[in-house]
Amino acid sequence: MLRNGASRLALRSIAAPTARPAASFHRTSPIQQWTTQFGSMASRRPQLPQTAQLKPIQAAIARRNITEKQRQAESKYAHEEIKPTPETVSSTSSTHPIFSEVATETPTKEVDMMAGVKHDVGTVKETFNLSAVPREAYYMGLAGTLPYLATSVSTVYLAWEINHANSGYGFLMSETTAIQLLHLLEPLQIGYGASILSFLGAVHWGLEWAGFGGYQGYKRYAIGVVAPAVAWSTLLMPLEGALITQFLGFVGLYYVDVRATYKGWTPNWYAVYRFILTFIVGASIVVTLIGRGELPGHVPSAVTRAEVFHDKGASEEKLSKDEEARAAKKKEAARSDDRGEDK
Repeated sequence: MLRNGASRLALRSIAAPTARPAASFHRTSPIQQWTTQFGSMASRRPQLPQTAQLKPIQAAIARRNITEKQRQAESKYAHEEIKPTPETVSSTSSTHPIFSEVATETPTKEVDMMAGVKHDVGTVKETFNLSAVPREAYYMGLAGTLPYLATSVSTVYLAWEINHANSGYGFLMSETTAIQLLHLLEPLQIGYGASILSFLGAVHWGLEWAGFGGYQGYKRYAIGVVAPAVAWSTLLMPLEGALITQFLGFVGLYYVDVRATYKGWTPNWYAVYRFILTFIVGASIVVTLIGRGELPGHVPSAVTRAEVFHDKGASEEKLSKDEEARAAKKKEAARSDDRGEDK
């Protein structure tokens, strides 16, 4: 076989990586080889592809092993002409999102971070949608809660007037006037609350007579009987106890109305409608209790006033007896004077 300079150079370049000086060759034990290959920092360094480590002639020989399909693909990409598309170039076309995979398409629409909150708000609006409630019932029901709300706000204002009275006078009225108005509001609020509670129970009698959802008999009649019974009992209680009892009565009747709506005894909108009314009345009761809790100690409550009136009656009787005893003593003294003059 003939050899020339070029063939010797090619063979020398192929054999070059394997030729090492004998002095630099050190045999290592299997344990040291394991540590060097897998445990050292050298194994963690980025490595170049196997083709890139070869010399040009070695790479040319290794590339002869590629298939015909791969060679055609290389030829296609080598002769492919890249067309300019300036319309697709923008300030963000050469970047990719930080929180996404590399080489993925940039989202054309920004992610709405408030989407979950908006969905929850929409659910609440849909739940409490009152569009199905008849406008007449809705407006008249809200108007019916205004007297209860007015007495509640008035109680808080009068309590503030009494607490901030300076030398017997508050912002708009005297302390005595504020106390008298406060005592006047107490039976008004309790009486009106009892009327509302009785009315809500009577609604079920009307539904039973109309046969809405079928005739339920004693079950639905009982609702209309228990509600006014509870409302009537609050008229005999002290103020704070009456307010708390009416609050429990409104909440309990709301639960009954919700169950009746689910069973089909009432219209579908009645449960949400009752929630709005119960919330307003319940909030008014809570505000009234808070306002009365801020009253000073010298303002008598309902029970205390009864004791005061009782003591006042006893004192008046005692005072009349004292006056009669004094008059008797004066008459006796006048008679004794007359006897002395006669002598």
